[in-house]
Amino acid sequence: MELHDVWFVLIAVLWTGYFFLEGFDFGVGILTKLLARNRPEKRVLINTIGPVWDGNEVWLLTAGGATFAAFPEWYATLFSGFYLPLLVILVCLIVRGVAFEYRAKRPEENWQRNWENALFWSSLIPAFLWGVAFGNIVHGVKIDRNLEYVGGVADLLNPYALLGGVVTLTLFTFHGTVFTALKTVGDIRERARKLALRVGLVTAVAALAFLLWTQAHSGNGRSLVALVVAVVTLVSALAANQARREGWAFALSGVTIVAAVAMLFLSLFPNVMPSTLNGDWSLTVTNASSSPYTLKIMTWCAGIATPIILLYQGWTYWVFRKRIGTQHLAEPAH
Repeated sequence: MELHDVWFVLIAVLWTGYFFLEGFDFGVGILTKLLARNRPEKRVLINTIGPVWDGNEVWLLTAGGATFAAFPEWYATLFSGFYLPLLVILVCLIVRGVAFEYRAKRPEENWQRNWENALFWSSLIPAFLWGVAFGNIVHGVKIDRNLEYVGGVADLLNPYALLGGVVTLTLFTFHGTVFTALKTVGDIRERARKLALRVGLVTAVAALAFLLWTQAHSGNGRSLVALVVAVVTLVSALAANQARREGWAFALSGVTIVAAVAMLFLSLFPNVMPSTLNGDWSLTVTNASSSPYTLKIMTWCAGIATPIILLYQGWTYWVFRKRIGTQHLAEPAH
């Protein structure tokens, strides 16, 4: 296997890790409106991800940096062509981080409500736009002979990409709901389990339609296997949720995300951005990659740093593994 193939796989792994971790992170932010009935319950939801949300976003930074270094042509075309939606995502992530930190800084009702609204929308919008972005990457966009995107924003809002946005939005919400059931106690845990069933059924319908469309458009034998795994694990997650096995439900919903993202990358390879104007103008792992020397240096750096990062992040989740409820909330200090 060539180094550019290795780095295609590594970038796929980074995006998979980001969607697995930030998926439930976004889902919990959305649940502050859909599940929480009062401010203490919103505090419980926020506290479930409070120690880990910023670590989850490191996966996005790493995925973006790895793409820039390993496939500069891919990075340039992607970030110039998708400039507006990616800018919206970036603004939302900034607002979201500020909302986490500033929400409880003042006791006024309007102050806290406004930051809670900001947290909800800055979770929902990226959850939808990531699906739109990856839907366009897999389906193909208007790339000319100079390997540059020549379409407009309207071209990105096609039915396939919009369905991809619905899938990521519902799947992340489902993932966040089973995470909430896993991390909470009391009434909020029971309501999260019931909501997970309703959200999961909607997710199953949308995901099945999107994955079948993907398979029909650009799938192969390997992507078909990933499709089957995604469908089976999503159904199994719903069954585990109904059986009150929250740990299994969360693990299986995570495997669903992993399998779905794997299917997208498997159907994409060896392209990284197909051209809808001419197949010969598509960006591939070959014509979009850096030099072999650059990839070699990156491989050594990743081999040293990645295990350390994984150990540290795993330790963080272990430390904050306990369930919480409204009875565990401290009195707010201002």
